[in-house]
Amino acid sequence: METLLIQLTNHKALGLLHEMEALDLIKVLEENVPKKEKISEKYAGKLPSDVADELRKHVIQSRNEWNDRNI
Repeated sequence: METLLIQLTNHKALGLLHEMEALDLIKVLEENVPKKEKISEKYAGKLPSDVADELRKHVIQSRNEWNDRNI
């Protein structure tokens, strides 16, 4: 058996590869699936600390106003 690395240039090719795999002609070893990055990791450290503190205070104040409302 020979192992090859293939770069797909057309999205239809992946379907053909899966069809050939279903016919037991080839075996797809690994699909290149992009890893989803956590939002917390993506934006960690993006806000300056003073802006983050102001935002945090605003969120707390908004939540308190929401909880203290009379309906």
